[in-house]
Amino acid sequence: MFARTITAFTLALAGPLAAQQTAAPEGAEVYFVEPADGATVSSPVRVVFGLSGMGVAPAGTEADGTGHHHLLIDRPPFGEGAEGETSEPLPADDNHVHFGGGQTETSVELEPGDHTLQLVLGDWSHIPHDPPVTSEVITITVE
Repeated sequence: MFARTITAFTLALAGPLAAQQTAAPEGAEVYFVEPADGATVSSPVRVVFGLSGMGVAPAGTEADGTGHHHLLIDRPPFGEGAEGETSEPLPADDNHVHFGGGQTETSVELEPGDHTLQLVLGDWSHIPHDPPVTSEVITITVE
């Protein structure tokens, strides 16, 4: 009984600690190398991520000045979506693609039409940095 109480207490304390944001270095930037804003492309779309002022590290690697990429597709600009999204782990779904292996490029299958893309850097636990390191939202047209 005592061991279960200690375990429950430890887990209760660990939750808030795990949700703390990692500081972003001043001047850190994430951006699209490819495609360019306004580009007309075919699917699969080659997307190349750029990063300056920080390094890329796989998810789970807790190191100062590092993070991994998340690609936001066809959703409101980061910070205008779900409440708390700037301080909670980024979801993993069709609109939030994780690159926890430290990847810096990908190919994405997109239907014909206009699409928005944005990059967000997440820390070792998929939580955006403080302040968040985000790209501009770009719009591409898939033929």
